[in-house]
Amino acid sequence: MRQRHRTPRLLGTLLLVAAAGISLASAAPPAPGAAAVAPLGRVVPAPASVHPGGSPYRVTGDTRIRVDDSREARTVGEYLAGILRPSTGYRLPVTSHGAGAIRLRLGGKGLGAEGYRLDSGGSGVTITAGRPAGLFHGVQTLRQLLPAAVEKNSVRRGPWLIAGGTIEDTPRYAYRGAMLDVSRHFFTVAQVKHYIDELALYKVNKLHLHLSDDQGWRIAVDSWPRLAAHGGSTEVGGGQGGSYTKADYREIVRYAASRYLEVVPEIDMPGHTNAALASYAELNCDGVAPPLYTGTDVGFSSLCVDKPLTYAFVDDVIRELAALTPGAYLHIGGDEAHSTSHADYVTFMDKVQPLVAKYGKKVIGWHQLTGATPAKGAIAQYWGLDDTSAEEKAQVAEAARNGTGLVLSPADRLYLDMKYTADTPLGQDWAGLVEVRRAYDWDPGSYLPGVPASAVKGVEAPLWTETIVTSADIDVMAFPRLPGAAELGWSPASTHDWDTYKVRLAAQGPRWDALGIGYYRSPQVPWPAN
Repeated sequence: MRQRHRTPRLLGTLLLVAAAGISLASAAPPAPGAAAVAPLGRVVPAPASVHPGGSPYRVTGDTRIRVDDSREARTVGEYLAGILRPSTGYRLPVTSHGAGAIRLRLGGKGLGAEGYRLDSGGSGVTITAGRPAGLFHGVQTLRQLLPAAVEKNSVRRGPWLIAGGTIEDTPRYAYRGAMLDVSRHFFTVAQVKHYIDELALYKVNKLHLHLSDDQGWRIAVDSWPRLAAHGGSTEVGGGQGGSYTKADYREIVRYAASRYLEVVPEIDMPGHTNAALASYAELNCDGVAPPLYTGTDVGFSSLCVDKPLTYAFVDDVIRELAALTPGAYLHIGGDEAHSTSHADYVTFMDKVQPLVAKYGKKVIGWHQLTGATPAKGAIAQYWGLDDTSAEEKAQVAEAARNGTGLVLSPADRLYLDMKYTADTPLGQDWAGLVEVRRAYDWDPGSYLPGVPASAVKGVEAPLWTETIVTSADIDVMAFPRLPGAAELGWSPASTHDWDTYKVRLAAQGPRWDALGIGYYRSPQVPWPAN
């Protein structure tokens, strides 16, 4: 395991603790009969600016959720009420008037597309944002300021106190993603929605769905119906697999949008294509369809680069998928194309990238795309390791200097399917063992040498599913590492400090317990005693 150790920086840690509004005294247990109030800055991701002070606000049976007249503000208000009503037992009417309120207000300036301001005091709480996404993100912060029991689905005893003060918060990066591989093992619409709700807790705004691979094709394509019917009929280990109808996919997109996440669909090519090749013999260079594949080896499959039919196929798939996807991006994969020569790979990418633009989308590809010629406005997703060769890193850096944006997903940092320790029952270890500190303790802005900070568009935490079968499997591999990835994407670099982060992360444990999220209790994190 490759882990960077740091000399303790006590003074810096104390300053960061103070800046986050977490006093050392607040760690002491409250006096008998006193109500504990979560410190204003004990939030993940760390807010950009925290100014604690004044009286806390108490949510009571008289509290209203006051919203502007806009449909978007009312929708966020109803979402908040839906979270608070089961545990508090209060009516919490969503209204456009009244005092004693939690107020959601659009119209704030200087907060960008996703920022918010939260003002809390004895008379109420106001969340102000320039755009609805900011209101929604502010609500996630509000949730963390309430006791963890607020996440329960049955009435609990309060008091429901929100610390006084002001938070002003905007994200560091516009792209803050998580990937779910539904190809190695298929996950239902309900399971994907469940993961979307978990991602929304930490202000993640992109859901990358890996929809095709050697083991399964998961999205209906009307012009090539056997892709889903045959190519989607199995999965790793030989299970029954599955696929999404277009209505299923639209429902995932709709639900993600209701949580202010944009779906980024991926069709991996020219490699990782056995499910497609098995579905249509004519896509193979020799005209012979291979059998369906249920193993986990990679790099053996390839679309036939020389066949004109290949590009008619890709055009149809991109056209139909782009029509279903309102988001800006379409991911074309491009990794581990070991059965495609370099010349053929370049030819393929030169022909396929314009098809993405033809249907109004921007290209994302794994960082091997930089070995070809990335299209203008393309994003390369880096999944190398700390010790990836200098030559490969230099190739990515050169593309970045020439205008290609980067999303960082280093496998030995952010791959959520990597084992925590050698004893972790699930996951893999080809990229190393990735404990919680290792996943968190690096800076996206300076990670790749020679890359301008402005080229880094964000981060993404992929979860590959060779060993992941259930939602419980997803949870234990994603938590507690996913919130750290979210913080790397959202929070200013100035807030980045493991010693303060691990305390804020530990406070999430009771919330996950309340939500029914099973997580890995890393010994690196000072979890509260049960």
